[in-house]
Amino acid sequence: MNLRGRNKVNPNFNMSSMTDIVFLLLIFFMLTSTLVTVSAIDVLLPKAGGKTENNNSVAVSITDKSEFYIDKTFVSDKDLELEILNKVGADKKKTIVIRGDQNVPYKSVMKVIDIANKNKLKMILAVKGK
Repeated sequence: MNLRGRNKVNPNFNMSSMTDIVFLLLIFFMLTSTLVTVSAIDVLLPKAGGKTENNNSVAVSITDKSEFYIDKTFVSDKDLELEILNKVGADKKKTIVIRGDQNVPYKSVMKVIDIANKNKLKMILAVKGK
């Protein structure tokens, strides 16, 4: 008499569905990471090596016409210091990222650096990677 069951369970684990999910997640994160930008103001940054990322920052962009933008918002020369201090807040733990166009006059960049030094704020000069 044959007492064995007809249905045999295969103990092997198939990894194909797991790899499909991993590849889909990889493609998703690669595509969405290219859409993240620091600021929408189009400036040509000078080139240099190294990379710094800081999520706790305020971006100050300076166009080639010496126009100042703080996080995509236009700011006049007179209101620049007040607006930077409003964005940083009272704790002063945020870092100022200075994003100056490569053709911007030096005195415009120095104006932002002077404001940061006077108020004891941390600052970073943003450059384009090589």
